[in-house]
Amino acid sequence: MRRCLWLLILLYGIGSAQAAQPKTVLVLGDSLSAAHNIPIESGWVHLLDARLGNMVPKWTVVNASISGETSLSGRNRLPALLTKYHPTVLVLELGANDGLQGLPLPALRDNLTAMLDMAQQAKARVLLVGIELPVNYGPQYRDGLRAVYAELARSRHVALVPFLLDGIALDPAQMQDDGLHPVASAEPKVLDTVWQPLRPLLH
Repeated sequence: MRRCLWLLILLYGIGSAQAAQPKTVLVLGDSLSAAHNIPIESGWVHLLDARLGNMVPKWTVVNASISGETSLSGRNRLPALLTKYHPTVLVLELGANDGLQGLPLPALRDNLTAMLDMAQQAKARVLLVGIELPVNYGPQYRDGLRAVYAELARSRHVALVPFLLDGIALDPAQMQDDGLHPVASAEPKVLDTVWQPLRPLLH
Protein backbone atom coordinates (compact mmCIF):
# COMPACT_ATOMS: atom_id res chain seq x y z
CA MET A 1 0.00 0.00 0.00
CA ARG A 2 2.78 2.41 0.97
CA ARG A 3 4.67 1.53 -2.21
CA CYS A 4 1.60 2.33 -4.33
CA LEU A 5 1.16 5.63 -2.54
CA TRP A 6 4.74 6.66 -3.21
CA LEU A 7 4.32 5.65 -6.84
CA LEU A 8 1.24 7.84 -7.17
CA ILE A 9 3.06 10.76 -5.57
CA LEU A 10 6.00 10.30 -7.94
CA LEU A 11 3.75 10.15 -11.00
CA TYR A 12 1.83 13.21 -9.83
CA GLY A 13 5.07 15.11 -9.34
CA ILE A 14 6.31 14.21 -12.82
CA GLY A 15 3.00 15.21 -14.36
CA SER A 16 2.96 18.50 -12.47
CA ALA A 17 6.53 19.30 -13.55
CA GLN A 18 5.66 18.59 -17.19
CA ALA A 19 2.53 20.72 -16.95
CA ALA A 20 4.52 23.58 -15.45
CA GLN A 21 6.98 23.71 -18.33
CA PRO A 22 6.17 26.72 -20.56
CA LYS A 23 5.16 26.05 -24.13
CA THR A 24 6.92 27.90 -26.91
CA VAL A 25 5.80 30.25 -29.66
CA LEU A 26 8.50 30.54 -32.33
CA VAL A 27 8.37 33.67 -34.48
CA LEU A 28 10.24 33.42 -37.77
CA GLY A 29 10.10 36.72 -39.59
CA ASP A 30 11.95 39.65 -41.07
CA SER A 31 12.50 43.25 -39.94
CA LEU A 32 8.76 43.70 -39.31
CA SER A 33 9.12 41.23 -36.45
CA ALA A 34 12.68 42.17 -35.49
CA ALA A 35 11.80 45.65 -34.16
CA HIS A 36 13.59 47.48 -36.96
CA ASN A 37 14.92 50.87 -35.88
CA ILE A 38 12.92 50.88 -32.62
CA PRO A 39 13.74 49.54 -29.15
CA ILE A 40 13.44 45.76 -28.91
CA GLU A 41 11.05 46.06 -25.99
CA SER A 42 8.69 48.12 -28.16
CA GLY A 43 8.36 45.49 -30.89
CA TRP A 44 5.19 43.45 -31.20
CA VAL A 45 7.03 40.17 -30.56
CA HIS A 46 8.38 41.44 -27.24
CA LEU A 47 4.91 42.70 -26.35
CA LEU A 48 3.54 39.26 -27.17
CA ASP A 49 6.12 37.64 -24.92
CA ALA A 50 5.08 39.90 -22.05
CA ARG A 51 1.41 39.05 -22.59
CA LEU A 52 1.96 35.31 -22.79
CA GLY A 53 4.21 35.34 -19.75
CA ASN A 54 1.19 36.30 -17.66
CA MET A 55 -0.90 33.37 -18.88
CA VAL A 56 -1.48 30.14 -16.98
CA PRO A 57 0.09 27.86 -18.02
CA LYS A 58 2.93 30.12 -19.12
CA TRP A 59 4.17 30.46 -22.65
CA THR A 60 7.53 31.69 -23.83
CA VAL A 61 8.30 33.43 -27.11
CA VAL A 62 11.43 32.82 -29.17
CA ASN A 63 12.03 35.55 -31.72
CA ALA A 64 14.15 34.13 -34.54
CA SER A 65 13.39 37.06 -36.84
CA ILE A 66 16.20 38.74 -38.77
CA SER A 67 16.08 41.97 -40.74
CA GLY A 68 16.43 41.20 -44.42
CA GLU A 69 15.25 37.61 -44.05
CA THR A 70 13.73 36.09 -47.19
CA SER A 71 11.55 33.04 -47.55
CA LEU A 72 14.52 31.04 -48.86
CA SER A 73 16.83 31.94 -45.97
CA GLY A 74 14.00 31.24 -43.54
CA ARG A 75 13.41 27.90 -45.20
CA ASN A 76 17.08 27.05 -44.70
CA ARG A 77 17.07 28.06 -41.03
CA LEU A 78 13.77 26.55 -39.94
CA PRO A 79 14.81 22.88 -39.53
CA ALA A 80 17.42 23.75 -36.90
CA LEU A 81 15.00 26.06 -35.11
CA LEU A 82 12.32 23.38 -34.92
CA THR A 83 14.84 20.89 -33.58
CA LYS A 84 16.16 23.31 -30.97
CA TYR A 85 12.96 24.83 -29.64
CA HIS A 86 10.21 22.27 -30.37
CA PRO A 87 7.60 25.02 -30.67
CA THR A 88 3.95 24.40 -30.03
CA VAL A 89 3.11 27.32 -32.32
CA LEU A 90 5.05 28.77 -35.25
CA VAL A 91 4.29 32.32 -36.38
CA LEU A 92 5.61 32.52 -39.93
CA GLU A 93 6.03 36.12 -41.12
CA LEU A 94 8.08 36.04 -44.31
CA GLY A 95 7.67 37.24 -47.86
CA ALA A 96 7.97 41.01 -47.62
CA ASN A 97 11.59 41.08 -48.76
CA ASP A 98 10.84 38.57 -51.51
CA GLY A 99 8.10 40.87 -52.75
CA LEU A 100 10.23 43.99 -52.59
CA GLN A 101 12.87 42.15 -54.64
CA GLY A 102 10.26 41.03 -57.17
CA LEU A 103 10.80 37.31 -56.53
CA PRO A 104 8.59 35.20 -58.83
CA LEU A 105 5.53 34.21 -56.85
CA PRO A 106 5.86 30.46 -57.55
CA ALA A 107 9.25 30.53 -55.80
CA LEU A 108 7.76 32.29 -52.77
CA ARG A 109 4.90 29.80 -52.69
CA ASP A 110 7.35 26.89 -52.85
CA ASN A 111 9.42 28.22 -49.95
CA LEU A 112 6.40 28.95 -47.77
CA THR A 113 4.91 25.55 -48.57
CA ALA A 114 8.13 23.82 -47.54
CA MET A 115 8.15 25.67 -44.22
CA LEU A 116 4.52 24.84 -43.53
CA ASP A 117 5.26 21.18 -44.23
CA MET A 118 8.25 21.24 -41.85
CA ALA A 119 6.22 22.83 -39.09
CA GLN A 120 3.28 20.48 -39.45
CA GLN A 121 5.57 17.46 -39.51
CA ALA A 122 7.03 18.78 -36.24
CA LYS A 123 3.46 18.94 -34.83
CA ALA A 124 3.55 22.72 -34.53
CA ARG A 125 0.42 24.79 -35.05
CA VAL A 126 1.02 27.53 -37.60
CA LEU A 127 -0.04 31.13 -37.95
CA LEU A 128 0.84 32.38 -41.44
CA VAL A 129 1.31 36.16 -41.60
CA GLY A 130 0.78 37.92 -44.91
CA ILE A 131 2.07 41.25 -46.13
CA GLU A 132 1.04 43.86 -48.70
CA LEU A 133 3.32 45.75 -51.08
CA PRO A 134 3.26 49.45 -52.03
CA VAL A 135 0.92 50.29 -54.89
CA ASN A 136 3.80 51.02 -57.28
CA TYR A 137 4.40 47.26 -57.56
CA GLY A 138 1.27 47.01 -59.68
CA PRO A 139 -2.05 45.25 -59.10
CA GLN A 140 -1.10 41.96 -60.77
CA TYR A 141 1.87 41.27 -58.52
CA ARG A 142 0.20 42.66 -55.41
CA ASP A 143 -2.95 40.59 -55.95
CA GLY A 144 -0.84 37.52 -56.70
CA LEU A 145 1.13 37.96 -53.49
CA ARG A 146 -2.06 38.32 -51.48
CA ALA A 147 -3.43 35.17 -53.09
CA VAL A 148 -0.34 33.12 -52.18
CA TYR A 149 -1.01 33.56 -48.47
CA ALA A 150 -4.75 33.01 -48.76
CA GLU A 151 -4.40 29.86 -50.86
CA LEU A 152 -1.73 28.34 -48.62
CA ALA A 153 -3.75 29.03 -45.48
CA ARG A 154 -6.76 27.38 -47.04
CA SER A 155 -5.01 24.37 -48.56
CA ARG A 156 -2.76 23.70 -45.55
CA HIS A 157 -5.46 24.45 -42.98
CA VAL A 158 -3.44 27.01 -41.05
CA ALA A 159 -4.49 30.27 -39.40
CA LEU A 160 -3.87 33.46 -41.34
CA VAL A 161 -3.16 37.13 -40.74
CA PRO A 162 -3.95 38.55 -44.21
CA PHE A 163 -1.93 41.74 -43.66
CA LEU A 164 0.34 42.35 -40.68
CA LEU A 165 0.15 46.15 -40.96
CA ASP A 166 -3.60 46.39 -41.51
CA GLY A 167 -4.84 49.80 -40.42
CA ILE A 168 -1.29 51.08 -40.01
CA ALA A 169 0.55 51.03 -43.35
CA LEU A 170 -1.46 53.85 -44.95
CA ASP A 171 -1.18 56.19 -41.97
CA PRO A 172 2.09 58.16 -42.18
CA ALA A 173 1.86 59.01 -38.48
CA GLN A 174 2.17 55.32 -37.64
CA MET A 175 4.99 54.55 -40.04
CA GLN A 176 8.70 55.32 -40.01
CA ASP A 177 10.18 57.59 -42.66
CA ASP A 178 10.97 54.60 -44.88
CA GLY A 179 7.25 53.94 -45.25
CA LEU A 180 7.80 50.23 -44.60
CA HIS A 181 8.11 49.81 -40.82
CA PRO A 182 5.82 50.93 -38.00
CA VAL A 183 6.88 53.40 -35.35
CA ALA A 184 7.12 52.11 -31.79
CA SER A 185 3.74 53.55 -30.79
CA ALA A 186 2.03 51.49 -33.53
CA GLU A 187 3.47 48.15 -32.42
CA PRO A 188 0.62 47.41 -29.93
CA LYS A 189 -1.78 47.63 -32.89
CA VAL A 190 0.39 45.16 -34.79
CA LEU A 191 0.15 42.80 -31.82
CA ASP A 192 -3.63 43.18 -31.76
CA THR A 193 -3.75 42.15 -35.43
CA VAL A 194 -1.68 39.04 -34.69
CA TRP A 195 -3.43 38.23 -31.43
CA GLN A 196 -6.91 37.56 -32.79
CA PRO A 197 -5.97 34.53 -34.94
CA LEU A 198 -3.14 33.49 -32.61
CA ARG A 199 -5.19 33.19 -29.45
CA PRO A 200 -7.15 30.06 -30.52
CA LEU A 201 -3.85 28.29 -31.28
CA LEU A 202 -2.77 28.66 -27.65
CA HIS A 203 -5.56 26.47 -26.29
